Amino acid sequence: MRKGAIFSQSVRMSLKNIRSNKQRSFLTMLGIIIGVAAVIALVTTVSGVTSYMMDQFTGMGAGSLTVSAYGTVMKSGLTENDLSDIAAIDNVQGISPSIDVTAKVVRGANVSQDVRVTGKGERYFVKYNNLIAGRALLASDMAGNIKVCMIDQKCAKVFFPGENPVGGTIRIKGITFTVVGLCKSDTGIMSEINGTGSAGDDGDIYIPYKNALRMNGKNSVNSLEVYVKDTQGTDEVETELKKLLDSTFNNADNAYNVINMETILSTMNTMENVMTGMLAGIASISLLVGGIGIMNMMLVSVSERTNEIGLRKALGANPGIIQLQFLMESIFLSAVGGIIGIIIGELLSLLASSLIGTAYIPDAFAVLLGFGFSVGVGVIFGWAPARKASRLNPIDALRSE
Repeated sequence: MRKGAIFSQSVRMSLKNIRSNKQRSFLTMLGIIIGVAAVIALVTTVSGVTSYMMDQFTGMGAGSLTVSAYGTVMKSGLTENDLSDIAAIDNVQGISPSIDVTAKVVRGANVSQDVRVTGKGERYFVKYNNLIAGRALLASDMAGNIKVCMIDQKCAKVFFPGENPVGGTIRIKGITFTVVGLCKSDTGIMSEINGTGSAGDDGDIYIPYKNALRMNGKNSVNSLEVYVKDTQGTDEVETELKKLLDSTFNNADNAYNVINMETILSTMNTMENVMTGMLAGIASISLLVGGIGIMNMMLVSVSERTNEIGLRKALGANPGIIQLQFLMESIFLSAVGGIIGIIIGELLSLLASSLIGTAYIPDAFAVLLGFGFSVGVGVIFGWAPARKASRLNPIDALRSE
C-alpha cells in the first residue's frame, strides 16, 4: 500500500474513533482548550495593557525629564535664576514648572472644590498640544502675570454648561481669571504621573505658573518638566541637569529627584517581557494537564481496543500503521482543542479589553505559541500510547478478551 493511502486510512480511522466517543473526546480536549484559552487571553490582554501604557508614556513623557525639588533648610526650591540656568543647558528645548493650587473655584452659583488648579509654563502647551478652542497660555502671560486660564472639557461642563467658555470669567481663590482656551480632559495613566489628570470630579484648570506661585505665597518651584530637543541625548542632559542641581543645593542629600522617562520606558519593556513569560508559563501548566489527560485517554483506548489491534496485526497490519493511527487521534484531539481554545481566548481578550478600556490587539505570537504547544502536547503525550499499541503481541491481544 502506498504511503499516501496508508496515511489517509490512518486519518479516517482516527476520526471514526473520535466521533464514536464524542463525550470522552470532548472531556479529553477540555484541558487543552482551557490551557490555550488561558495563554491567549493572558498574553494578549497583558500585551494590550502594556501597549496602552507605553503609548501613554511615549506620548506624555518621551524626551522629557521630570524634576522634583524637595529643597533644603537653606533653599526651599528652584528660583527664577535656577530655572533660567536649567533652560540654558545644551539640548534643552524648554522647561515647564508645575504648581498645584488648592482653591475654591466659583462662577455665579456654581462652586466647586473638586477642580485641580495647576500652574504651568508655556512650553507645556507646546509639548502637549491638546487645545480644542481658543488659545494656549503664552510666554507673555507668564511675564505679565496676566490673569488668564485654560479649562478642560469636564470643567467646562460644570461651570459653562451649554456655553462656549472662551472669553468667559471664573474666580479662583477669589481672583477673577479670563478663560482663553478649552482643552481636552486628560484621563490617561501618565496624566496622574505628570500631575495633569483630573484630581476631582470637576476637571482641570491651568493658569500661568507665576500666578500659581503668588496664590500659594511662594517664590520657588518644587516641580518642573525639562523637554529635550534630541531624545538621543536625553542621558547627557540628565547628567548636566544633576550637576547643576547638585551645585544649586550644595550637594545636599535627597534635595531633588530626576525621573528620566526613557529609563521608565526601557524598564517597562523589560517588565512586559518578564510578565508575559511568567503568565504564559503559568497558563502552560493547564496544557500539560491536558496532555496528561490525552495520554490517559489514549491508554484507555488502547486497552479497550486490544482485540481490534490484535486482529489487525494477525491479518498483517504494519505496526507503524497502528502507531500512526493512535498518534493521529492524539494530534487531532489536541489540535482541535487548540483551535477552540484560541477562539475562546481571543473572545476573552476582547471582553477584557472592553472592560478595562484598552485597545484589543491580537497577538500573533500568542496564537502561534498556543496552537504550537497544543499540537506538541498531542505528539509528546500521544507517542507512548501509540507505541504501546503498535508493540502489542497479536496472540496475547486476541487472547485478552
